[in-house]
Amino acid sequence: MNFKDLGLQSALTQICESLGFTEPTPIQRQTIPAILEGADIIACAETGTGKTAAFLLPLIQRLTENKPNGVAVLVLAPTRELATQIEAACREFAPKKIRCVALIGGAGYKRQTEGLRGANIIVATPGRLIDFMQQGAINFSRLQTLVLDEADRMLDMGFLPAIRRILESIPKKRQTLFFSATITSEVGKIANSMMNSNPQYVEVSRNGQTVELIEQTAYPVSAQSKTVLLLDLLEREKFERVLVFTRTKRGADRLSHILEARSHKATRIHGDRSQSQREAALLGFKTGKTRVLVATDVAARGIDIDSVSHVINYDVPEVAEDYVHRIGRTGRAGNKGRAITLVTPGDELTMQTIEKLTGQKVERVLLPDFGGVLPVFEKPKKPFRVFGRGRGRSSRSR
Repeated sequence: MNFKDLGLQSALTQICESLGFTEPTPIQRQTIPAILEGADIIACAETGTGKTAAFLLPLIQRLTENKPNGVAVLVLAPTRELATQIEAACREFAPKKIRCVALIGGAGYKRQTEGLRGANIIVATPGRLIDFMQQGAINFSRLQTLVLDEADRMLDMGFLPAIRRILESIPKKRQTLFFSATITSEVGKIANSMMNSNPQYVEVSRNGQTVELIEQTAYPVSAQSKTVLLLDLLEREKFERVLVFTRTKRGADRLSHILEARSHKATRIHGDRSQSQREAALLGFKTGKTRVLVATDVAARGIDIDSVSHVINYDVPEVAEDYVHRIGRTGRAGNKGRAITLVTPGDELTMQTIEKLTGQKVERVLLPDFGGVLPVFEKPKKPFRVFGRGRGRSSRSR
């Protein structure tokens, strides 16, 4: 099967071929025809499987067939990096007569205001989009399609108020598309309530499933030995391009400085860095100027670099779904990848939750001299009982 078999025009299929896309991925095969027909969709597929092209290609075709006068497509993304990435893909796929603009924080208003003139596709982060809406700079009266990329993050409690505010300002009669690698039942209910018709559910992989090409390993370690173990791994093993995740911005700064002091070519990216600093860090990482990029979860859904050889979870993510997105930064475009997680005794219950979500047991490898202990989970001799609501301690407490 090729892209033409999905109903795409010859001009678009030729662009795909020129970019090296010859055979549609499963998510593209199942969603492109439905989007061309105007269906509402909730789609779940592994990271790195072509979800961006799955919604952009059919939407661009519809715009080329009947070019609208104004904004016809709105794509919302949780991070600046992902929004910029989607805009770049749009510019690759779309003919010159279809105009796309990215509205993101940390960039100048003047240039983005100029980009809005004649724009047909807006890719935006929620906060910056609301800024422009408050200024009366955007007319959504001709909007046809709303896309939420990384829908699970867009619909969590942090973004949900902004999303609801945006929904109140756009036409109720529209096509709505939600794409993500992980969609919880709660997020699914919220997504369904935002659609005008019964949406089509497309699940090409089990929710939370990780890419098979990614080798996953966990190293038990004491909390005070994590940095020493990370340095040992970076100096002992031949890692080509490494993405290291921390939970906090402060942790990313601290770890980056330590790595640089040990002569590792490292940089960092997180929400407190300026847009120019974030772009410079990504560019250095992509071009090989830096070998190690230390990041918070701002990068878990905003980096598409085919040659990331290793992802290291210096901190285990607090949310199990974030693990799937983090390790999905490696093993992309058919390449093999490796994901390493440093697990302290206090992280073991979180790792169990992650393994339950992914349906995969992550192998524990105990290295000497780092204070790690292999977990032993024994069943209690007597069933746990809770007397009265809110009075007992959950067996999951830690």
